[in-house]
Order: sequence, then structure tokens, then C-alpha cells
Amino acid sequence: MTVRGISHATFVVADLERTARLLREGLGAREVYDSAGREHSLSREKFFLLGDLWLVAMEGGPQAERSYRHLALAVDACDLPGYRQRLQALGVEVLPGRGRIDGEGESLYFRDHDNHLFELHAGTLERRLAAYAAADATVAPAAAT
Repeated sequence: MTVRGISHATFVVADLERTARLLREGLGAREVYDSAGREHSLSREKFFLLGDLWLVAMEGGPQAERSYRHLALAVDACDLPGYRQRLQALGVEVLPGRGRIDGEGESLYFRDHDNHLFELHAGTLERRLAAYAAADATVAPAAAT
């Protein structure tokens, strides 16, 4: 038995149309399904493809708790300014980035209208591990006490 990957990610949202606009116009997702009154699930929902990722937006509540739990999406660094502009035009909260180690890759964080935190990340696991290893090599070991 092997887990092959992530099937989909579901976000519960107050305003399905507003979230659909954010996913389409802000991130370039393609809408592939709208339940439009059909009751196949718990509530009205829309499916989107963002690259190879299947995202589900489902009407409901309550609003997500503000935390660092997030979904990180892989993007190219050269596209980050364009994403920032599109997201700000849609009225979502674009956040200041966190401190980073050199070589870790750039990120843009934003919250949707329902407090879900997203990261657009221009880096890879391999680059991050190499950056951490390089940073660890420059730190002198703590003196024994």
C-alpha cells in the first residue's frame, strides 16, 4: 500500500462566488465543476484545477481560525510581483513575508476572505535543505557547560 499524493484540498467559505473569482482571477485556476443546486455533497461546491492540484471551495462556516496553517503553491519567482498585484486588486490581505535563510526561496503570503492562509513559494525542498545545511555549517557549535 502506498499513498500516491494529495487527492484534493477543500476550503469551507462564506461566499462561494467571491472565492471562485479569487481562484480564477487571482491564481489562474480553471473552474471544472459547479454543483449549482445539486446536492451531491454537504453543501454547494465548486471544483478547480490549479496546475495539477484539485481544489474544492464549499459553502459553509464558520470562518477559518487565523493561524500559520497554510497551503503553499509552487510558482516562479519572476511571477510573484504579478500575483501580488492581482491579489491586491481582488482585496485579499497580502502579508509581509517571514524571515528567510539565503537560498530558501522567495514567498508571498496572503489570506483569502475567509482567513485561509496561502503561500506562493518560489523554491523547492532540495534548495531549502541545502540552504539549511549551509546555514548550519556557518554556526559555531555551542560551548559545553
